[in-house]
Amino acid sequence: MREPKDFLAEHVRDIPRSGIREFFAIAATMEDAISLGIGEPDFITPWHIRESAIFALEKGKTSYTDNLGLKRLRNEISRYVDKNYGVHYDSTCEIMVGVGVSEVMDCALRAIINPGDKVMYHEPCFVSYSPSVRLCHGEAVAVKTRAEDNFSFNIDEVRKAWTPGCKAIIINFPTNPTGGVADESQLRQLAEFVKEKDMLVISDEVYSELTFEGKHVSIASFDGMKDRCIFLHGFSKAFAMTGFRIGYACAPKGIIEGMMKVHQYAMMCAPIVSQEAAIEALVNGAESMEHMREQYNRRRDFIVGRFNEIGMDCHYPKGTFYAFPSIKKFGMSSMEFAKKILNDAKVAVVPGSAFGPSGEGFVRASFSTSYDNLVKAADRIESAISKW
Repeated sequence: MREPKDFLAEHVRDIPRSGIREFFAIAATMEDAISLGIGEPDFITPWHIRESAIFALEKGKTSYTDNLGLKRLRNEISRYVDKNYGVHYDSTCEIMVGVGVSEVMDCALRAIINPGDKVMYHEPCFVSYSPSVRLCHGEAVAVKTRAEDNFSFNIDEVRKAWTPGCKAIIINFPTNPTGGVADESQLRQLAEFVKEKDMLVISDEVYSELTFEGKHVSIASFDGMKDRCIFLHGFSKAFAMTGFRIGYACAPKGIIEGMMKVHQYAMMCAPIVSQEAAIEALVNGAESMEHMREQYNRRRDFIVGRFNEIGMDCHYPKGTFYAFPSIKKFGMSSMEFAKKILNDAKVAVVPGSAFGPSGEGFVRASFSTSYDNLVKAADRIESAISKW
């Protein structure tokens, strides 16, 4: 008889587990360990948002919703995206609410990929992009970004990586794990390239509110790009609503229809209580969001400064809540360094290799934890390294 694992599909069996979660699990078993591993705000969801969820339960809102999401939520998303990103989407047919950005990304990929289609993405990147493409029987094509460019966007690298059969490109600015950004001129170059090659853009903008320098610009706002763009966003990062699991996609009607079919048969709908909370976040959440961004900015300045003092060369991320320092001078792989610093300093960071081969030589440290924890973690790392 075959082993249970032998029944798995090859494309599932060959995909590695998330390197982020691996280190989080290890750190959770260590007493007094400080985790800089998970990209989750340390802020509790603002009370007025939690209260709206409680009130929804008290009013008996426990039913399914429309597959696309509550109409009122889609209306608020339409207003929010129009105001903040300069793109208008019809809430009746161009917006879909899902279970986090990860689910709407999966719906987007499953809706557009035929077996063998190629999808480009810039690297280092969030751990799920390449596996998600592979799970759809597509081919993931990496585009390198570099530390010397502050992990920003480089159209020359896109041209170099492109091959016939590339149907779409995934972009994520500001970027997890590097904090890299793309300015308006860089995005316009990409927009022209996408038109030239007749491609789609899947733009994951979940960290856009956490932009510290300059103004965030969406590629969907450029002339001719709305019909070529799947705009993804959610509530986990900017509104500290990770456990509510609400994300959304804005795209042309035909693409949303395809995504809705996938979502309909896999999930049916996002939880109604979470959708009610998301409405409150969009309507009244700006002040609390601004407060959290100010705190992340303060933490960024501290931890990046300390990394550079310690000798872990680190650029200043222009967005997100991640620092991505180099550990090349220590003569170890990123996995070896992460294990050693966990054992010697009781500080968990994520090996850069978890974010693709381009991340080797770096580690990701989240500054979404408290300022006091960052001070302790930096002191521990400095003390441990001084003894090596």
